[in-house]
Amino acid sequence: MKTIKYFLIGILFLSFSYTQAQVSVNVNIGTPPEWGPAGYTDVRYYYLPDLETYYDISTSNYMYLNNGRWVRTRSLPSAYRNYDLYNEYKVVLTDYRGDRPYDNFKTHKVKYGKGYQGQPQKTIGQKPRKGNNKGKDNGHHDNGNHNGNGKGKGNGKH
Repeated sequence: MKTIKYFLIGILFLSFSYTQAQVSVNVNIGTPPEWGPAGYTDVRYYYLPDLETYYDISTSNYMYLNNGRWVRTRSLPSAYRNYDLYNEYKVVLTDYRGDRPYDNFKTHKVKYGKGYQGQPQKTIGQKPRKGNNKGKDNGHHDNGNHNGNGKGKGNGKH
């Protein structure tokens, strides 16, 4: 009887330890936005060169300079409401671990200047068509006015 009791306690202990290990592995990263570049699962930040802004996947916040201070907000400033996050380039910061990617802003600003284009990117999701948002805020912040900066990679067919 004692042997069976110890055996059951041992199995319970091992299963509890295994469960704890599983939980700690899967907690560190949030869900990337639909406009994020496909193929990156272990990153936390994107740098948006045209906006000189960072996006934190884990908190779904944008980080940008506002009157000389870095702010974190859930949406882009109104000045960028026409910015098309699906078509513009995102730099995936694969080598940064921490909470302040903007500490490297001077380097990022020079290395990835406005208009920067690296390797071609495919987004995680498809760009929503006008009228298909159904009231959902997907981080797109596009009002349908497509008089952009001409740097997109459209194929010219509408």
